[in-house]
Amino acid sequence: MKNITSSVYSFEKLRNGGYLYVDKTEFIWNLINPAGESYFLSRPRRFGKSLTISTLKAVFEGKKELFKGLAIYDKPYDWKPYPVIHLDMANCDVHTESDLRDYLVRMLQRLARQHGVSVDIQRTQLSSSFSDLIEEIAKTTPAVILLDEYDKPILENITNPDVLVLRDTLADFYSAIKKEMDYERFVFITGVSKFCHVSLFSKLNNLTDITMDARYATMLGYTQAEFESYFEEQIEAEEKKHDLSHKDFLAKIKTWYDGFRFEENSETVYNPVSLANFFEKGGEFSSYWFETGTPSFLLGLIMKSKLNFSVSLNTPVSSSFFNAFEISDLDPLVLLFQTGYLTVDRVVQQQVPFTDKIIMEYYLRFPNREVEESFNNSLLAYCTTVRKQDSQELILNLITAVGSGDADGFMKLFQSIFAGIPYNIHVKDEHYYQTVCYLICDLLKMMVQAETATSSGRIDMMVAAGEWIYVIEFKLNKSADKAMQQIENKDYALKYRKEGKRIMLIGVNFDFNAGNITDWIKEEYLG
Repeated sequence: MKNITSSVYSFEKLRNGGYLYVDKTEFIWNLINPAGESYFLSRPRRFGKSLTISTLKAVFEGKKELFKGLAIYDKPYDWKPYPVIHLDMANCDVHTESDLRDYLVRMLQRLARQHGVSVDIQRTQLSSSFSDLIEEIAKTTPAVILLDEYDKPILENITNPDVLVLRDTLADFYSAIKKEMDYERFVFITGVSKFCHVSLFSKLNNLTDITMDARYATMLGYTQAEFESYFEEQIEAEEKKHDLSHKDFLAKIKTWYDGFRFEENSETVYNPVSLANFFEKGGEFSSYWFETGTPSFLLGLIMKSKLNFSVSLNTPVSSSFFNAFEISDLDPLVLLFQTGYLTVDRVVQQQVPFTDKIIMEYYLRFPNREVEESFNNSLLAYCTTVRKQDSQELILNLITAVGSGDADGFMKLFQSIFAGIPYNIHVKDEHYYQTVCYLICDLLKMMVQAETATSSGRIDMMVAAGEWIYVIEFKLNKSADKAMQQIENKDYALKYRKEGKRIMLIGVNFDFNAGNITDWIKEEYLG
């Protein structure tokens, strides 16, 4: 059984160390033929981008022996070595333009030393200095440029007032790549996100974007077939520890770690780091992708923008949604997709009325349980005092209250949660409180729906567990009586009669000044 690692991103170390490597070199072969191509690929963090860069580097350095037994080994390729300019921005932890310029100067100086060339690196003329370096390195043989995590300095500074200055500095620096095309054999750039024409990406508009290209949709991550084939021995060893059949064990792993789709009709793929950690930790189901945490700026943006997941995940987006985003006009839904928290669920073709034009509508979802559960835990911890380590007890108490018909106990738990929400993020509208309720209920993994449509209106929330269904209506600075009147007048409970369960109606009022639920009315629906 080959060793598995989640911390080695060097192709050479993987091969020489005898670690398990899922063969993706057929994709590499397709990329490097013909010569002179330039590519851009965005994928979520910790998804194999650095390993792909390292694999390309080994190919262009002519290290054929490392590829023995892999798909590319017997391809008609001459394995000629090329000078490789590897720009690694993953460690670029800077927050000012001065620090960014210092980092880029050091990186260029290090590359000059590695390639044994002498170039005058000018801190105030970074693009020209980079161009000079490329020309010196490629004087006799065209160079290969591999740029990893090109957008790291931007994503780390999204809320920084100087982010546009950092962006412009990077855009100017990267522009040398396009200027020096005549000296380049191959260019490959990776990142987590992509930016539209007024930002970084505009200076690199000669790149072929393969982010959502069907031919490369499964180049990073593992398909189901790859997982079952390459991890066969690990699966067999670990499933003995679980009281599950082989089929059920595979299904549980799939629920936790599969589900990322990078083209509308492509297969879904597993997160490679999550799978590696799962087997390294002896088959323990946990949220490994989130070990480094969800960025606080993203959580804050979601709360401030009043993003409603229940609506957003049931409302389609157009193809333009996937193109890019503006730093000056951040859309949290776009950020969630580009950073891997959301993925494509399904695509629906819609005909434009009175025309023969067809438009594509894309629905989004959380990729898997790991992402959904961890994200909700992070958001709950951000906006309340419920710590991640305490969420399990909260879940058990809420489920018990719903399943036993203890509506008062259920609402008192909600009261205690809202009591911990920091005053400075309270929002004076009903939607804010409803979203927090939806988040909590979704975290419980109960059957939950928010803003559920009926023939006479929209139900704020429905929660079900055990033999009970709760139909809940929220009001802000009004009264629980008003909320209950709306439930009864519009007969919100009617659609659930066929479920064969008992139905509890709950009218709830929030008081903004108190920052909490002030009263509620409960009533069992008897039809």
